[in-house]
Amino acid sequence: MPQPPQPQPLQPGDFYYTPEGYLVFTEQYHRRRGSCCGSGCRHCPWRKKVTRDK
Repeated sequence: MPQPPQPQPLQPGDFYYTPEGYLVFTEQYHRRRGSCCGSGCRHCPWRKKVTRDK
């Protein structure tokens, strides 16, 4: 039975903390992760851009 992929350690530039103390993953991290998790992450490179019509 194949082993599931092991998580990679975080690298410099993978995340930052907001002034409120939340950890936010950057686009760099998401691209290395390789796919969208579906959680609506702020820097997801696969998220569809929402445009507003006036």
